[in-house]
Amino acid sequence: MLKFFAYILCYLIYPFSFLCPRSKDILVFGSYRGAFNDNSKYLFIYAYGHLKNKKIVWVSTNRKTVKHIRQLGLPAEWVISPKGIWYALRAKFWFVNSYVSDIMYCLSGGAVVVNLWHGVPIKCIEFTITQGELAKRYVQKTPQEVFYHPASFRRPDYMSSTTPFMDAIFSRSFRISESQCMHVGCPRNKMLLEPQDKLLSFIDKYESQGTKHLLRKIKQYDKVFVYMPTWRDSQKDIFANGFDLDKFNQTLQAINAIALMKPHVNTQIDVLQSYSNLEFIRETVDMYTILPFTDVLITDYSSVMYDYVLMPDKSIILFHYDYDTYTKEREFLFPIKENVIGKIVYSFDELIGVITTDDYKMDEIKRSQIIERFWGDTMKSDPCKNILAALNIN
Repeated sequence: MLKFFAYILCYLIYPFSFLCPRSKDILVFGSYRGAFNDNSKYLFIYAYGHLKNKKIVWVSTNRKTVKHIRQLGLPAEWVISPKGIWYALRAKFWFVNSYVSDIMYCLSGGAVVVNLWHGVPIKCIEFTITQGELAKRYVQKTPQEVFYHPASFRRPDYMSSTTPFMDAIFSRSFRISESQCMHVGCPRNKMLLEPQDKLLSFIDKYESQGTKHLLRKIKQYDKVFVYMPTWRDSQKDIFANGFDLDKFNQTLQAINAIALMKPHVNTQIDVLQSYSNLEFIRETVDMYTILPFTDVLITDYSSVMYDYVLMPDKSIILFHYDYDTYTKEREFLFPIKENVIGKIVYSFDELIGVITTDDYKMDEIKRSQIIERFWGDTMKSDPCKNILAALNIN
């Protein structure tokens, strides 16, 4: 009941948020679940360092996040505080990773919402979803789903995009025109392409001790794998399905390799023991500062594949052990085999086989084609600079 009345209050407040005059000199940033991560994080740090004549503020629903950001010497406010409410209502520009709920829906009236999204999608998202659990929200629009997820129906004013191919997808998914899509790239992917000295400097200044400890640890190994599966609508424990952790660990031991096991933020983890050559990564580690120090990505239907492919001299293994089941939960936006890259395996034994034989070399011609189709020229320049220029923020 408490949740119900909180949403009723939110709906009552929302119309009044349109009455507050908004200033183009105030920019607020936020991310899902009140965290400090993803594209918003990198754009926020860039904007704070380059827009000295603007008020740049991270606004979060999580007090621990606010404390952490302040310890980094950056401005942050708890959204349910006088200052947090003030900046949310006064800021003309809202930069979010998913929805206005990354900051607070009821305060978003009249703001220019810039959705940076969290990657180049491979599967149907938002209003292109027609099956699975999320269809209740986007297709059936059940009263409960609509009531408790108003942010899903609040269209962004601008969308971070990359190419005309992606514009068409984002346009359908968010019910916006293609002209609202900006060809700017993804701020988080700047980390993947930075020279190592700049990347290490960034890590030293902004990243957790957990990240720094992990970097020291992986230097002991000849090869670093990273397993990053996508989210399942059913939120299954991804490490209990299709994986023999003991055998995987033994395989890595034999080649002096380590695997970083990083599930989607929404996925349940249920691992009760530790392994010598498997490192289970928690949310305190920002993987986009770690990925450049890895050698092989193992994923399934996750858009991280399109990020990883930007880096030269890397390899990708696509572990499609539950392809038939997964496609009943979510549909793909396009024919998958023509639009992915990497060695595809359909069973755990196949996965072990290609790791053991080192049979996953990248096809460089196809890599170039994928980059052209999904990224164009957007990652040849600074995405953060591109976004602010596209919005005439200087």
